[in-house]
Amino acid sequence: MNRIKVINEPSDLVPMLRAVDTEAKRQVLKEVTLEWRTAREIEEKYGKEGREALKFLEKMKLVETRWQSTNKSAQPEKAYHTYYSSFHISVTWPVYEISDVLSIAMMPESEFKKVEKRILDEIGEEGKFAGDVAESLGMTSTMLKSVVKRSVKLDLRGHRVERVKDEL
Repeated sequence: MNRIKVINEPSDLVPMLRAVDTEAKRQVLKEVTLEWRTAREIEEKYGKEGREALKFLEKMKLVETRWQSTNKSAQPEKAYHTYYSSFHISVTWPVYEISDVLSIAMMPESEFKKVEKRILDEIGEEGKFAGDVAESLGMTSTMLKSVVKRSVKLDLRGHRVERVKDEL
């Protein structure tokens, strides 16, 4: 089935750009584009970085999952495959919005971790309304959404920023 991801929100560019920002992520994305792969298979081939890439791709909703039996395990294992076969980007955004998005997408990992930690500290364990978080931290809503979409620890649930429950 051909599924097309339509990009119409500036912060939706962040997962696309970050999905291929390391060699391991690029290779994992290629693997799961060609065939269904289990987390164990990916980790055997790419190590811990491969498992983290899968976690990122799943959080960004760029892969779909299913349970499948394998030769190496009597138990079914969760397998991954790309969800979209193509992307469609045709947009016009104000410069200030796209500059927020690109600055977050291209931010060095060490600097991003600091921003992510500030948000995690701000939302606590129960989460917080996104508008309040953005205002409290002096960010635009586009910048906050971009950070959340880049992070594997944060998620937007409606208008709330919450911590991701680790499932992988």
